Amino acid sequence: MMKELFPLPKVYGLLEPGPVVLVTTAREGRANIMTLSWHTMLEFEPPLVGCVISNGNFTFESLKITKECVINIPTVELSKKVVDCGNTSGRTVDKFREFVLTPVGASCVTAPLIDECYANLECKVVDENLVIKYNFFILEVVKAWIDPQMKHPQTIHHLGDGAFMVAGETIYLPSKMK
Repeated sequence: MMKELFPLPKVYGLLEPGPVVLVTTAREGRANIMTLSWHTMLEFEPPLVGCVISNGNFTFESLKITKECVINIPTVELSKKVVDCGNTSGRTVDKFREFVLTPVGASCVTAPLIDECYANLECKVVDENLVIKYNFFILEVVKAWIDPQMKHPQTIHHLGDGAFMVAGETIYLPSKMK
């Protein structure tokens, strides 16, 4: 079998672990949305999520100060708005207004949920030890919401260079894990 070299800056597209999400933050009465695909589950209970947010992003500053956010999980129907949110800065644009998304008050954090998203995870920063060196936040999900009307939501997954994969068929295999 012949293999060829693969460019190192594109490796992330091979390993993207989960769906592209919209992270909301709020500070000084101003809510913001950031598109994020660099995240991973770290623990089941309590549910811990690790995510990388560049220190150049407007969201980085808000998350560092408020220590809370909401991870909103959109479906493929929102894919254009997801990309549009990722291609604009919250420093200059009110993304809720610009992309016609509905903010809904959360129960445990100040950041809003996005009503159009399939699921919403209210989170608090629980560990900042890797933030300075790697921009890596560890979040604890303190409340989770899901739209029960969506039986088979299709999420989008970033592959790099403007390419996305849509989650497909669900299969069930025997497992001893509970």
